[in-house]
Amino acid sequence: MIDMSEVQDEFSAVITKALITLVNGIETKFDAEMAAMTRVPWGTLESVGDQSEYVNSINMIFISIPVLGSLLSPIYFQFFLDKLASSLGPRFYLNIFKCKQISETGAQQMLLDTQAVKTILLDIPSLGKQTSGASSYSKFVNREMSKAEALLKVILSPVDSVADTYCALLPEGTAAEFQRILDLKGLKRTDQQSILDDYNKRGARTTQPSFNSVMPAVSSTSIAPVLSSPAAPGIILSGEEVLARAAAFGRGFSATGFKKFLALTEAAKDQKDGTLRKFFVG
Repeated sequence: MIDMSEVQDEFSAVITKALITLVNGIETKFDAEMAAMTRVPWGTLESVGDQSEYVNSINMIFISIPVLGSLLSPIYFQFFLDKLASSLGPRFYLNIFKCKQISETGAQQMLLDTQAVKTILLDIPSLGKQTSGASSYSKFVNREMSKAEALLKVILSPVDSVADTYCALLPEGTAAEFQRILDLKGLKRTDQQSILDDYNKRGARTTQPSFNSVMPAVSSTSIAPVLSSPAAPGIILSGEEVLARAAAFGRGFSATGFKKFLALTEAAKDQKDGTLRKFFVG
């Protein structure tokens, strides 16, 4: 029997590179909208309205998901979702700390926006018309976006109960993160000390705050899975035949479809015309 493991590894590496390229493209577009979010005057908003414009722009980022879902088999789409889930939710949470002062009205508007963004992210599997295996993605998105909602509820809480609310809703938080929340609430440092003292009496953690963490780029060290199929003994498969066999796994994922997917990915990365270009350019 011919050992095709090396060829399968190479094939898997190519798939991984293509999928990571797509995730990186989405991250770049998402980060641009996160920057737009920080420019909203959250401290001076006078009323709560419809979802903010940056939320509408986030929704437009995923306009090509249906095409992606039609090109990828369920196993590779799941890999794509896993990488996306580990990136976008934490990015949104950390971005709240990058905003300037957030008033009560501003926090209410941001909470509305957060719920809208969560809905957008949760809809990605259905946009790709692939819901099998999406439960882990949805669970992670719900967890991370719920942290963002909890953070905003802390900002909305009265000053005299903010420490209690923070400990209850974000028990893994740190003293430095809590102080940043007081900054976001608009409290002067001189007015913060008694609140910080009260918080520190609770045995607050002293590790580095999560908002100072640098969100790592999606790594290609984890490899997209390739389902193997044993070749008949004594038969040597050509590279094209291996590609055809491997690409055939999953829901209608033909070799032609995979080649088209790779071509679209490279074209999008090079900012050429193509269906997936929207993941990389505006």
